[in-house]
Amino acid sequence: MVEFSDEKIQVGISSCLIGNKVRFDGGHKQSSYCTKVLSDYFDFQPICPEMAIGLGTPRKAIRLVKDEDRIRVMASDGSFEVTEQLTEFGEKTSPLLTSLSGYIFCAKSPTCGMERVTLYNEGTNQGNRDGVGVFAAKVMADHPLLPVEEQGRLNDLLLRENFITRVFAYHRWQSLVAGGLSIRKLIQFHAEHKYLLMSHNVKLYYKLGPLLSGSKEAIEVVAKQYIEGFMATLKTLPNRKSHTNTLSHLQGYFKRSLSSAERVDLANDIDKYRKGLLPLMVPITLITHYLTLYPDPYLKQQVYLHPHPEELKLRYSH
Repeated sequence: MVEFSDEKIQVGISSCLIGNKVRFDGGHKQSSYCTKVLSDYFDFQPICPEMAIGLGTPRKAIRLVKDEDRIRVMASDGSFEVTEQLTEFGEKTSPLLTSLSGYIFCAKSPTCGMERVTLYNEGTNQGNRDGVGVFAAKVMADHPLLPVEEQGRLNDLLLRENFITRVFAYHRWQSLVAGGLSIRKLIQFHAEHKYLLMSHNVKLYYKLGPLLSGSKEAIEVVAKQYIEGFMATLKTLPNRKSHTNTLSHLQGYFKRSLSSAERVDLANDIDKYRKGLLPLMVPITLITHYLTLYPDPYLKQQVYLHPHPEELKLRYSH
């Protein structure tokens, strides 16, 4: 795996999702959104655990089998088992993924499924969809802060934006760490993300600030506590109510600058967004416009106004 770069956002991905013919049937599950849209912003690092351990293509399908308290990975006809090989691959590969800022897994895969993978009862063709792919489970356990998602869930526009927001935010954090930690840098990072955090979960946001004020812990301890809370906050899906609250806070920065007509326009756009009559991008665009007319250094640095490239159009549909 390549080293971390503060310029390229490296994202792990199941190899079949970028069109590589690595599936058991000799095919792929190419995601057009990944290959035609996200590839302009992410440097994808493809991995196929099954091919990596020597299973060719085409090949017999494998599946998760529950054997008392143990999960085994076996051919669908029971003719062979690859639990040990996949476990060894995960233990060898997962620690090398520290340069990644996110990971997109292939749904339902016995190696790469993030959730709801069929877990069969031993000796039967019956099972429940409560399993997790063995490689995905290892990656998520080893890298609990890493933003992860499945390709199918990216069709949900809210989940899509949340994942991409977290990837960009985590990459900014990794860049900060790579440049050397200090309390001053942590405080500045927190300040820049204030309204992004508030838009996700205002209660969790208010718990983060005290971690950075007057702590006697070592900087590494403070940073670990902070980023755990930071990523947990961003994992909460924002909604119209939380965005409206955030927009209202931003509106307050202009109360002495805007004319009466401008104040009314902004208040109306925020209220129409609250009612579902306008997408989020409309009041955001107006606030950005007013910021060019009436500059405010603190507001200008807010990541909330541009958490990801506008070209991705993630705020146009909600």
